[in-house]
Amino acid sequence: MTQKEKIARWRLILGNEAEEKLGPLSGTGESGCALTERQRLMDETLSAIYGKDDRTLTKGKGRGSGNGPSSPVISKWLGNLRTLFDSDTVVVVQNDAIERKGLKQLLLEPELLESIEPDMNMASLLLELKNQIPDKSKESARFYIKKIVDKVNSLLASEIQSAVSSALNRKSHSPLPSASAIDFKQTIGRNLKNYDSSLGTIIPEHVWFYDRRAKTSKWNIILDIDQSGSMGDSIIHSSIMASILASMSSVKTNIVAFDTEIMDLTDLASDPVDLLFGFQMGGGTDIKKSLEYCQTLVTDPTHTLFFLISDLDEYGSRNGLLKKIEELKDSGVTVVVLLAIEDGGRAYYDKATASAIAGMSVPCFACPPERLPELLAAALRKDDLTQFSKKE
Repeated sequence: MTQKEKIARWRLILGNEAEEKLGPLSGTGESGCALTERQRLMDETLSAIYGKDDRTLTKGKGRGSGNGPSSPVISKWLGNLRTLFDSDTVVVVQNDAIERKGLKQLLLEPELLESIEPDMNMASLLLELKNQIPDKSKESARFYIKKIVDKVNSLLASEIQSAVSSALNRKSHSPLPSASAIDFKQTIGRNLKNYDSSLGTIIPEHVWFYDRRAKTSKWNIILDIDQSGSMGDSIIHSSIMASILASMSSVKTNIVAFDTEIMDLTDLASDPVDLLFGFQMGGGTDIKKSLEYCQTLVTDPTHTLFFLISDLDEYGSRNGLLKKIEELKDSGVTVVVLLAIEDGGRAYYDKATASAIAGMSVPCFACPPERLPELLAAALRKDDLTQFSKKE
């Protein structure tokens, strides 16, 4: 270990307060210690718990509101912690965070969970810390998550079901006449040969109508969901959407969760709360690995709608990720990348990777929850989703 590396290690042990004194000892001539980007992130993560200034974790900007701990900041912190340190260290630091940062009351008092109003940020935090919730509070935590699920479900369920049914039914035609159901494009196209030049109009021999009856579809919708620590809000919305789709006989739905490992959660889709508790939030991200698994689920590419839901903060191979997306697209799969959304609808994502994906003519954008039904319908109709994304 070089002198510079030794000084950097001491800097990490002693904290930010030792920066000025240790800097000159490194022999670099710099006033501060030369930490790598990873070491800086480690330092910020540990300082949030052990540093003198505790505002890093519990106060400041963030996606939440109120006087309590900022759960979005904590969500990001938990994700970094699990990525940067081994599992034994994570347990120690996470327990210290609960003791030192005012989270213990939330986890230990089920009455508090029963009394507070449903909040997306708090639900995300509970999901991330679910393994540390004591037995006496687990049922209250589950009930709290269910309140969030019911609230979002009441807003989206009927619209998603209606949007999907409408989009699929427009693929079929009916002999039953109805002016409101006329397929003008199909009717005009097939009757061009019957144009009467003297009248200046088409005299149709046959009129095609959209079939409004429910049909069984061959469409398969695959949701590939990033479960890293910063994805809390997006995971909640995605799991609810997945459960709604899974309840529909007109589509087949697969739900895959990933960090550096792959979890197929399709069997949990009948209950959105069970599905949410199936996610293991935190850790690194290997998107390429998840895409390889999802490719095995594709049986009819032209009738497969694939959603990658992620902040695109790839710890694996970025080039490999891009190649897999291109393979899916070239096979005929409709590929859509939905970027992570923070509270308030702000997108959180790796801009370089998102730009590279968009450059492949793959729609890559953030979609607020209220527009998910519209997006699903547009994707199933195979509309130009680049135009849809411009509306965001």
